[in-house]
Amino acid sequence: MRGLNLDQLITFATVVEHGGFTEAAGRLGLTQPAVSMQIRNLEERFGVRLVERVGKRALPTAAGRDLLPYIRRLREEMEAAAVAMGRHRAGQVGRVRIGTGATACIYRLPPILTALRSAHPGLEIIVVTGNTPDILDAVEGGSLDLALVTLPAGRPGLSIEPVCAEELVCVGPGGDPCDAARSPAPGVAPAALADQTLILYERGGTMRAVIDGWFMAGGIQPRPAMELGNVEAIKNLVAAGLGRSILPSVTVGSAQDCDRFAVQPLMPPLIRKLGLVLRRDKVRDAGVRAMVKAITDMR
Repeated sequence: MRGLNLDQLITFATVVEHGGFTEAAGRLGLTQPAVSMQIRNLEERFGVRLVERVGKRALPTAAGRDLLPYIRRLREEMEAAAVAMGRHRAGQVGRVRIGTGATACIYRLPPILTALRSAHPGLEIIVVTGNTPDILDAVEGGSLDLALVTLPAGRPGLSIEPVCAEELVCVGPGGDPCDAARSPAPGVAPAALADQTLILYERGGTMRAVIDGWFMAGGIQPRPAMELGNVEAIKNLVAAGLGRSILPSVTVGSAQDCDRFAVQPLMPPLIRKLGLVLRRDKVRDAGVRAMVKAITDMR
């Protein structure tokens, strides 16, 4: 099929449909010599005659008649392609692949995705969870369109834009707040947690690095008894009285959580920032643009 010209095929079919080169030229907005040239080039491409003159009419040869059904199917596929691309252009269909951490997936994405699905019912949304470095690799490699990750994060080929901030808090079992006597000000300082049983996020993720940095700034080397990647598992273990954790306040802010947990601020305060990540050269189709807007509207 190399070198086969779709315009030449359409020109040939138009000549046959209207019975002449001049008539086809008028329909196609071409000159009659241009139509004749396209037919000659097509015949040379296939090595057969496609049109013969009978009186004043241009009729298909046997080879030309065999070619016409293929051209009709090509036209139908072209029209279907144009309709499909029109739906993409209007944002009616498409696919967006977003990567994020498990905590953001549970507490941040649901309202975003609900609003997006309502506004764009034909949009397919694929969500992948993982640690920030792995998610950034996937965005760089093109297997994800964009990501919502814990900052700091940085790659030369990626655009990373902060979109929201979350306060981290000390979380203990209900009715059992941490002894803050050693804290220099209201709130739980790193020293107050030095001898506590800690249940923290697993190592390797940016969230854990942020928490470890808070401890180390207070002169404490955290030694968690348990490390998990799932925030709901951490919450269940804390609620069972098996230890304390440091979690984003959004994860323990529901009415049901009030009785299950004792939540205290940290001192000094600890804030984690979430950032929107895309490749700098990313083609932002309608679906990606809609997802970016929905995420940046969190501000």
